[in-house]
Amino acid sequence: MSTTAAPAGKDQTKDLNLFLLTWPIFLEIFLFMLMGIADTFMLSDLSDNAVSGVGAANQYMMIALLILEVIGNGASIVVAQYIGARNHEGASRISALSVTLNLMVGLVISVFFLFMSGTMMEGMHLKGDTLEYATSYLGIVGGAIFLQAIINSVAAIVRVHGFTKEAMYVSLGMNVVHIIGNYVLIFGKFGAPELGVQGAAISSIVSRALASIVFFWLLYRVMKWRIRFQYYFNLTKEYIGKILKVGIPSAFEQVMYHSCQIIFLYYATYLGDEALSARQYAQNISMFIYLFAFAVGIGTSIIVGRLVGANRQDDAYVRVWKSAWSASIVSIVVIGIVIIFRYSLMGIFTSNEEIIKLGAHVLLFSIVLETGRTINIILINSLRAAGDAKYPLWIGMITMVGISVPLGYLLVFKLDMGLPGIWLAIASDEWLRAIIMYFRWKSRKWEKHALVKHEPAHGVVEASV
Repeated sequence: MSTTAAPAGKDQTKDLNLFLLTWPIFLEIFLFMLMGIADTFMLSDLSDNAVSGVGAANQYMMIALLILEVIGNGASIVVAQYIGARNHEGASRISALSVTLNLMVGLVISVFFLFMSGTMMEGMHLKGDTLEYATSYLGIVGGAIFLQAIINSVAAIVRVHGFTKEAMYVSLGMNVVHIIGNYVLIFGKFGAPELGVQGAAISSIVSRALASIVFFWLLYRVMKWRIRFQYYFNLTKEYIGKILKVGIPSAFEQVMYHSCQIIFLYYATYLGDEALSARQYAQNISMFIYLFAFAVGIGTSIIVGRLVGANRQDDAYVRVWKSAWSASIVSIVVIGIVIIFRYSLMGIFTSNEEIIKLGAHVLLFSIVLETGRTINIILINSLRAAGDAKYPLWIGMITMVGISVPLGYLLVFKLDMGLPGIWLAIASDEWLRAIIMYFRWKSRKWEKHALVKHEPAHGVVEASV
């Protein structure tokens, strides 16, 4: 049926402070990264083959997570706009629908991993213990990926309601449980069996199962319109279309980006083992540079979605420029710190002087790469939140696939620039997209892509339910 929401006023977004939204997201991602590093260290005590096997399995897990992001990201943007329009029943229905859809997709992927893990790992030319570790890990963790599907959907809905701090606590608790479970089950502590890689996999499943329960409890605490049981089975074509309209282009863009990174990794393999190691370590350091921008991008997208839903495009327009400016300043400061201490930072990962020297040299190019990436993160997230998700995808096809990949080949192999050539090729893509997205946001063409309909003459917001 069709309902008409009340006029959307500024009270819908007055409590959404960017800093209060962003710092829990920042801390959640930061701690999650540290937990991942701790996970690797624990498995390295078992064996190098265990780390390699789990790392190989996680390549497939990453692809699965990107697929699950289609519905999670799309639903969170639609819900944000419906909240801004004060159509809380519509937001409740879409939230339930997103959980159902992601669970269905997650179950299909789980069954696939459960029965195909061995074939998939053999396809990566793994052998011996590495193959055994990878197959075991992918079969167990991948077989229960539907739990992460639930978490992705519910956590996104909780965050878009403005409860980023609560979502952070749950995610932090999940990772702490996972690390403790690793310690107990990998090494057989406190009377538990010593399960090695299987222990790490089981720990992952248990922590995700507990987190999904807590996230569901939290979902029913934050929703203004309580989700009814029948909402989970109401597969409305209109709502599915709105979710996929944003979710599919966003996911395709991410898949395309990671595919290009794999190609650049392939380029690096021709530069030797030292260059390959230097690239990996420099990338790890770079992740901490754009971490703040990533958190600001998510926080800004929540606010933009609400503002667009409330028919306050002027406020959304200004908010994005402020976010881009503040994120750029912080990124420049962090880049400066990284450049000053680049040799010491590389020394954390290796004692090989050649790798340290090469990695430190590459980090000098961060001033070019990360400034463009920061602007991109803010603007592209904002365009998606406004419903304009296809435009960044089309532009990405041109700049990522059509320009940066062949440019990288030219710089690395024809001009013999080596690893810095890869950094400059990626930077060219980031800056080209940043400039194009700047003009896209400035043109305000994104306004016509709002997912809720407004009637300016009567000051009424309409949404279908």
